[in-house]
Amino acid sequence: MEELLMYIELIEDKRQQTKVKHKLLDIVVIVLFAKLSNADDWEEIEDFAVYNENYLKKYIELKNGIPSHDTIQRVMSNIDPRHIQKLYDKWNELLSKDEGEKLKKIICIDGKTIRGSKSKNHKAQHIVSAWCDNDGFCLWQKSVEEKTNEITAIPRLINTIMIKGAVITIDAIGTQIAIAEKIKEKRADYVLAVKENQSNLYNNIKDFFEDEEFLNAIKEDGNYKKTVDKAHSQSETREYYQTNNIKWLDGKEKWKGIKSIGMISKTIIKDNKKTVEKRYYISSLKTNIELFSKAVRQHWSVEIMHWHLDVTFKEDANKTQDKTAVQNLNIINKWCLSILKIFQIGNKKRSMKKKRFCISMNTEKFLEQIINL
Repeated sequence: MEELLMYIELIEDKRQQTKVKHKLLDIVVIVLFAKLSNADDWEEIEDFAVYNENYLKKYIELKNGIPSHDTIQRVMSNIDPRHIQKLYDKWNELLSKDEGEKLKKIICIDGKTIRGSKSKNHKAQHIVSAWCDNDGFCLWQKSVEEKTNEITAIPRLINTIMIKGAVITIDAIGTQIAIAEKIKEKRADYVLAVKENQSNLYNNIKDFFEDEEFLNAIKEDGNYKKTVDKAHSQSETREYYQTNNIKWLDGKEKWKGIKSIGMISKTIIKDNKKTVEKRYYISSLKTNIELFSKAVRQHWSVEIMHWHLDVTFKEDANKTQDKTAVQNLNIINKWCLSILKIFQIGNKKRSMKKKRFCISMNTEKFLEQIINL
């Protein structure tokens, strides 16, 4: 924590210093601690600080008392989000214990629209994130005006982060020739979803996997995996197929490094009703059904992260419209998710939402435990 506080002190404060009553350090610490303690909007963040002032003074000065919620929001609107991201990165570095790990990391790239930031005069912000479920950590994010701009944001994001040796997964909107090339240039691999937006590619792969003879051949080659999950009177069967039989694939020379294609067939049986959903992929990975299936499964983790931002942190309900403040809150929410993922309260398994509630019930005890992780 001392290292983090020192880093915050180095963040450039663009405010007129003669008018500054509350240090930037104080504001950032209040927001982070309040978010961990079940505060969602600016007024709740102020309330948290008011009722925990004595504890906060253990780490920050609060020379002029507790800042108002308007002041907190205004300051968070003036901090460059890159500084908050670096602070989040620093925390992850301090906790990282697996630097020598040789397993391939899977980095999932996906976008989320923050609906609460929409107003009559402003479009809702859309933030593209690079999420690593291995670490429970968001490597970087980029704000764009709308979902369609993900295509231009993803290459810039890839240029920003270290992806060498990793497997990058992206939903169909990011299945672009230039993006595949950028990933390979950075010496990483890709598993890219294919949907109707790449109609020729989609139809070719779909037709291939509808051939029972080819499916049986894939099984015989050992490039098949099946899992069955049963819960809440529902059964989900997932069948993964991967093949390097792609000589026939039209236009394959356009996709740099492509070595295989894959499919997941998910069958859901609930209340005696059966539904089947199939998804298709192109990949630069050689046939390795364990790695391919892991990459496909872990891409859902970024969607789960987005779900937590909405449900656990009520992000879409927050009506903040200032672009910078929205980005900074988004980073801090993800930071809190990373912390809550590894933080245990007693021996009982608890959801992220319940962990936040418990922290709010005994703030000093649990925040001290988090600080000493």
